[in-house]
Amino acid sequence: MNRETVEKMGKMRLYGMQAAFNAFVEKPPPVTFTNDEMTEYLVQSEWDDRKHRTVQRNIKIAKFRYIADTAGIDFNPERGLDKNLINRLIACDFIKGGQDVFITGSTGTGKSYIATAIGQQACLLGYKVLYASTSKLLSVLKMAKADGSHLRELSKIERQDILILDDFGIQAFDASGRAMLMDIVEDRHGKRSTIIASQMPVRNWYEVIGEQTVADAILDRLVHKSIRIELKGESLRKIKAESNI
Repeated sequence: MNRETVEKMGKMRLYGMQAAFNAFVEKPPPVTFTNDEMTEYLVQSEWDDRKHRTVQRNIKIAKFRYIADTAGIDFNPERGLDKNLINRLIACDFIKGGQDVFITGSTGTGKSYIATAIGQQACLLGYKVLYASTSKLLSVLKMAKADGSHLRELSKIERQDILILDDFGIQAFDASGRAMLMDIVEDRHGKRSTIIASQMPVRNWYEVIGEQTVADAILDRLVHKSIRIELKGESLRKIKAESNI
């Protein structure tokens, strides 16, 4: 009877419940469960398993370039990080208000790490995240436009609770890139959060985007409600390399 029950659980894709039931049968606990307690045990096991699988799926879909977590953020005073602000971002309340986050600073100061750590934490809390190099994402959209699938790609981007645009401004935007960026920003404005990591200070983004009218339209939708982090100090990669000499 137990074997048939386990097989039925598997066919119904109740994998958490199946594993918990197997564990219970193979090694019964020292105390006796009531019917209610057994039901709660099995349902909670299934709930936890589904939540874990959702988190792992979200992390895979996010396509993070780096491995990062909030515990690894360096709060050295020389970096100019506000720990209270970072903790608020880690709580992910900014997502509920559709706020955007700008992380700027020189190369190697940890912009991508912080953006990724926040994104990873968002995945753990059940949010959908997409990480992308800005130039690569725009290239993908340009190719999608050529084969007629760009509206589907834009719709996918719009559905993400957080879009992380890394390396923003490394390459100047051409007319097509500006149009794609405008579509992304317009679709997400006031509804979803975007994290932008850039070596360029925000005041230089107008120049990088180009064409004043379009730049004004894009940044007007991003800047006013944004949360800003400006990293200072030397490159962390340089400091680490010197410490290993």
